[in-house]
Amino acid sequence: MDSRSKSLLDLRPEILQSYFNNQMSAEERFQNQTLRPVIKLQNLLLVEAFKNYIAKHKGVFHDLPLEKKMEYIERAIQKDIKFRNSLKGMVIGQFTVEEYQAYIKNSSALNKRMMNMVIERLKDQVQLLESEVLLQH
Repeated sequence: MDSRSKSLLDLRPEILQSYFNNQMSAEERFQNQTLRPVIKLQNLLLVEAFKNYIAKHKGVFHDLPLEKKMEYIERAIQKDIKFRNSLKGMVIGQFTVEEYQAYIKNSSALNKRMMNMVIERLKDQVQLLESEVLLQH
């Protein structure tokens, strides 16, 4: 294993809930082995990227009720291709070469899993997206 791969793997948090079995698909295995730890590692960066997205779109997010905020998060990541590609880059940039080689074999399905995980993570932390506004008042 090269030093870059070792360093990347050493940085990642362990995900104890990740369950592995012989019946799981290659995509599920990649999700649990690679995507979950990388997305957890990149969490603060993903949150900051979304805060920046909100600011660039005139902060309308902050005026929305909670249910609409959830829809906004989902819509922003699904519809804004430039933003989605930026988020994907934050995750893919943490892959080892071997993980990247596995990823490109089925990137379409893995991208969908990756973005769904990022959407759910941001929704679960919606309060972090609002904290700056609360502190400014």
